[in-house]
Amino acid sequence: MAKLITPRAGDFTRWYTDVVLQAKLADYSPVKGCMVIRPHGYALWENMQRVLDGMFKETGHENAYFPLFIPKSFLAKEAEHVEGFAKECAVVTHTRLRGTGKSGPDALEPDPASRLEEELVIRPTSETVIYAMYAKWIQSYRDLPLLYNQWANVVRWEMRTRLFLRTTEFLWQEGHTAHATHEEAKEEALRILGIYRRFAEEWMAIPVLAGVKTEKEKFAGADRTYCIEALMQDGKALQAGTSHDLGQNFSRCPPAWLRSR
Repeated sequence: MAKLITPRAGDFTRWYTDVVLQAKLADYSPVKGCMVIRPHGYALWENMQRVLDGMFKETGHENAYFPLFIPKSFLAKEAEHVEGFAKECAVVTHTRLRGTGKSGPDALEPDPASRLEEELVIRPTSETVIYAMYAKWIQSYRDLPLLYNQWANVVRWEMRTRLFLRTTEFLWQEGHTAHATHEEAKEEALRILGIYRRFAEEWMAIPVLAGVKTEKEKFAGADRTYCIEALMQDGKALQAGTSHDLGQNFSRCPPAWLRSR
């Protein structure tokens, strides 16, 4: 196997990919930009998920699940947010296919009669749909805080992909909370950042730096983005976790202060 792995000193990027493939952690999918997580790789994910899930629950979070499909109008309401993701969104336009009588890839086409009245975006992240539900559930300060976490997959149409680090579809968790005051939301954002840091350093043995993203690099739609950054062996920084103070940017009446991931 060692003969099949490029020397790390010669080509770090190739070495990384060779290790992932030869260790049977993942493989390339027939769908460009996507990957298949093999059993060894998925076992790592399950162990990481188990530990993080326990950390979240220790701080009062509950798991929930929200739809994969988001109405396009939901994103359109949040100008800054949609601007940040517009070029990465996959869009569902029809609900079924029909035969064309041709052969090969052209044998099927979207049925024009099934075109959706409103197109659906496959979630690049879930703020818009989750906070639409929070607006329905939160009737007064007595309903706060809401501390929900979601284990899910998201789709971001990436131009350059790399196994586990950046793929078109990937697994993740996203926590979304609502609070009565901005101070509570900020405290929550920093609490979650601390969990990410503790997980990276104490469970994954990866030293990280914690700090605040610049205005240019912060999450689209956030007031402030906190992050942990790790240093890869080729000297490049890798964003390893983010926690966002959303202010009231996704809030609906009655207002609440929001925090995500």
